[in-house]
Amino acid sequence: MPTTGARVDPYVSFNFLVELDGIIQASFRECGGLEATTEVIDFRQGGDNTTVYKLPGKTTFGDIMLKWGLTDSTELWTWRRQVIDGQVQRKNGSIVVYDLANRTEVVRWNFVNAWPTKWEGPAFNAQGNEVAVESLVLAHEGISRA
Repeated sequence: MPTTGARVDPYVSFNFLVELDGIIQASFRECGGLEATTEVIDFRQGGDNTTVYKLPGKTTFGDIMLKWGLTDSTELWTWRRQVIDGQVQRKNGSIVVYDLANRTEVVRWNFVNAWPTKWEGPAFNAQGNEVAVESLVLAHEGISRA
């Protein structure tokens, strides 16, 4: 815990790493979708007509979206292709944030039983000069902050 008056800077969003069981991908341009939502159930108790109680329902987790620059690596495409072929292989993974010096892990989210639900290839434009970007959407069954 920082002392009173000590400056605590937030972590930067560009210094992150994605780990997936058995898949080595050099880096990702973007990672999003870290989300957990708990359904709200309205409950009215008999005899109390003026109050609506709010109870927690089921919790769902948002899909994780990964984007990276097109390279000759085919590991993520192969994983997606297995799903298309009916062979769903689930993997656990982590999203890790590092400090500004890129030396120390400062935050980690672990997700479980992920599998790719969508792959999107790059958009090409002969007049552009942008990096070609692929994307992959992962469904998973839970996320926790370590």
